[in-house]
Order: sequence, then C-alpha cells, then structure tokens
Amino acid sequence: MPKVVVAGAVNWDINIFIDTFPHRGEQVSVRRISRVPGGKAGNAVVAAARLLGENRAAILACLGDDSVAEEHLRIFKQEGVNTTGLKITKRIESGKAFIIIDKNGENIIHSLVGANASLLPDDLEHPTRRRLIENASLIAIMDPPLATCSRLARKAKRLGKSVVWDPGLKSRFGLDAAAHLLRNVDYLLLNQHEVRFLTRARTEEAAARKLSKVNGKLKVVMKYGSKGCVLHYQGKRTVFHAFDPKALGLRVVNTVGCGDAFLGAFVAALVEHRSESEALRWASVAAGLKATRPETRGSPDRSTLMKHLG
Repeated sequence: MPKVVVAGAVNWDINIFIDTFPHRGEQVSVRRISRVPGGKAGNAVVAAARLLGENRAAILACLGDDSVAEEHLRIFKQEGVNTTGLKITKRIESGKAFIIIDKNGENIIHSLVGANASLLPDDLEHPTRRRLIENASLIAIMDPPLATCSRLARKAKRLGKSVVWDPGLKSRFGLDAAAHLLRNVDYLLLNQHEVRFLTRARTEEAAARKLSKVNGKLKVVMKYGSKGCVLHYQGKRTVFHAFDPKALGLRVVNTVGCGDAFLGAFVAALVEHRSESEALRWASVAAGLKATRPETRGSPDRSTLMKHLG
C-alpha cells in the first residue's frame, strides 16, 4: 500500500519557450512548444514515486472525462503511482496550464483550473480514498479546494498521520482563512511570495512569529530557490543551502516544477524515517536537478539522486 498520499491539482502543461518576456503589447517569437503532464500534485507524486518505488505513492485528484485524463492515467501507471484515489468528473475538462519560459528558465504560468476544482470534501469519504488515507504514513496536501484541504488535514491528523501542506495559490486566501487548517499541519512549505501572501508580514521573522501563534508545533520551510531554504520551528531558524547544478557544469533550463520536486523528495525522505535535515537535503538536490531538465516532471530517479547526494 502507498505510504505517501498527495492531494491536489493535475494539469496538462503547454510549455511555450521564448528568449525574453515581452513588454505589454510587444510580440516575440516562440522557439518551441512542448505538451507534457504537470500540475503541482501530479508532479510531486511522480517525484516521490521515482524515489520510493512502485505503489508507494498515491494521488488524490480530479480529472475530466476526456483524452487528457486517459493520458494522465497511462503516465501515472508507467511511473508507478497508485491512481485508485482519482476522481473522474463529466462535463468539465481536465486542468491545463499555459507556461511561458524564457532562456534563463524563468517562467510565467496561466492556469485553467478545470476539473481540479471538483475534488470535494465528501469525495474523501469514498471507500477507496478513505483506505488510502488510513493506510498511508504521510499526507501531502497541495492545492485542492480549501474546504477539501481542511477536511483532509483534519482527517489525517485524527488518524495520527504526518501532514505536509504546500498551498501554492491557496496562500492568497490569507492567514485568517487558513488558520483552522494550519492547526492540523506538521510541515508548511512556502516560497518567498507565498510567505507574504499567507501572512501579510514584511519580514521572514515576523511571518514565522505569526504562523507559530496559529500552531506552536508547526514547522515552516521557507524556500528561496537557488538561495536555499530556511526551517523555522519554535523560534529557531535553521538555514539549508541550495544544491547548485551549475557547479557541476549543468545548465538551468526550466524552473517549472522545481518546488514540486522539492516536496516530492522531502516527503519521500520523511516516510523513510530520514531526519529533517536529510529530507531537506534530498529536496534541495531533487529541485536543483529538476531545473536542468526541460520537462515539468524532470525530477530525478533514486539512483541519480543518491549519486548527487554523495
């Protein structure tokens, strides 16, 4: 049975590669287009599955009744992801993301939520999904509807599971809306923009204080891309340096999906009973290696990760 369950969005990504981002009203040439599977939860669960092995990671998500969903199912099974928690809904198309990527690997993302909005709280009570949650060691929540996030976190915590939340765009709801959810979270993962959206704090330290008032046992990982990450816990600040692929002669080509690779590797390490420091090292290396790959799901397999961990 899967030890990790990841809940959230699964998209089909249309990646548009350009040299430089245009100014308003300006036209630029497209170098190439790729169409690949994506979505935060889809990317993260694949990243975890590549490290943990077949049927050790499961996805909770909603897809439309369309050809895109069929392709997602094929790819998940190929990657060894347990798909029994997927919901298929009619009359709504599967989610999509239109991603513009410049020559430095930076990106702008436009998302069509589609069926992703249809994973509802009551869907968690379906017998198959309920068994997945009950048998897992860790529940990683990403970006399903906020009410579903809350129900899942509460359910998982009541069952004694570790709960990780990487809210992405859900951070824009703010701390008041998310407070009830955060009380059932063990690890909160945020990039620097999401820290500001969620807490409205002007400094990292002020944000950490606000979050600790909501949940004194919450461990907050603030991600700074190539500058590394910081773990805040009960007033202590611990810095972790980023893995630098350029130091190995590797070129950064696409940063889309790096945060998802980070989460997938982080939770994979935790369910193997690795220390938090080691889990964050796994996450950093996985994210750095992903940046050297053009595809959204460019996270490393276990042998590649271990080679770069030294």
